[in-house]
Amino acid sequence: MTTITQNRVKELRKQAGLSQQALADQIGVMRKTISHWELGNHRISTDNAKKLSQFFQVSIDDLLNNHARRSQ
Repeated sequence: MTTITQNRVKELRKQAGLSQQALADQIGVMRKTISHWELGNHRISTDNAKKLSQFFQVSIDDLLNNHARRSQ
């Protein structure tokens, strides 16, 4: 996972006013998983990318690539 993706997950979570635990509870993963994504220690699976995009009401493309396009 790139820094772009991990920053996007954290950005969306903070915009929603959620703690890592609250987001984890909402999408059915462990808090540690959210932390690992945000630190870039684990890649986001396709299933979890779908859960995140549905929860935050953004496309998977926006979740994974939005910042890359903005910086170009």
